[in-house]
Amino acid sequence: MIELTSVSKPVSPFETLAATAPARLTAGHPGTATSEVSRSLRHLAVKGKSGPILPPFETVIGRDERVRILDTDLAPWRMICALRMRGPNGAGAIGTGWFIGPRTVLTAGHCVFSNYFFDGWASEIEVIPGRNGPGAGPDAMPYGSVASERLSSLDRWVDGEDPDFDIGCIHLTEPLGDKVGWFAVGALPAGRLESYLVNISGYPADRGAGAEQYHARNRIVRVSERRIFYEADTYGGQSGAPVWIHETEHSPPLAVGVHAYGVGGTPAQLGITANSAPRIIPEVLDRLAGWVEQDGGWPDE
Repeated sequence: MIELTSVSKPVSPFETLAATAPARLTAGHPGTATSEVSRSLRHLAVKGKSGPILPPFETVIGRDERVRILDTDLAPWRMICALRMRGPNGAGAIGTGWFIGPRTVLTAGHCVFSNYFFDGWASEIEVIPGRNGPGAGPDAMPYGSVASERLSSLDRWVDGEDPDFDIGCIHLTEPLGDKVGWFAVGALPAGRLESYLVNISGYPADRGAGAEQYHARNRIVRVSERRIFYEADTYGGQSGAPVWIHETEHSPPLAVGVHAYGVGGTPAQLGITANSAPRIIPEVLDRLAGWVEQDGGWPDE
């Protein structure tokens, strides 16, 4: 059993909640904006465990297999956000986040706290759900944008930047997730995750300069105690993107990790070329539930 605590940005202190909630699946919500079914979801998202392993590409090696998502105003793409981070020294960076509750956006830990990028905590992060190109009009920002200085991460990341716990949180004041929806999140055993077909979608710097959403898919090739390794294409700016599965053809998306690393973050002793994500393990899921509770909780709780 790992004891994890939440660490919040000092300018916005939160009460640390005891990690007593049992491991479980959180319920997702498709949002109220529209019930139209995304054609991209039907034709691009991979589901279940069947099918051959696709060609092993990473941070992009060889032919780029990523596909741009154009209907970002529909679920689940609208639950995924382009992030614009700003550090205390004015330096900017881009990343990806995704809703796990009405006011709670999950991302990589290094998007909220990084000694390399920000010399500590980011000063402010702009969250843009379903961004679909440059500019600030309704086509590019179908759900507008909101900025927040209220940030949290795990103690294992803030204290030592442990890559197994590279997970962070952005707390919003308005329940934008009610409109765009949020992902279900699951802490699944390693044996259950192995060989699943996995989806990743986010906002890379090399295509669209962080203003266009790109989706990639492939199999999970290795699951360690705290990480998931996969051969789906990613690039800088997609840090913080959801790593999700569909357990069956008709199952809703279930997020199981937070994308954070390319091939450089994969331990050499594994002998694989892969991107990776910190896993949502039970202790992490408890922290996520605590963050959502800080922000007012899920409806009907």
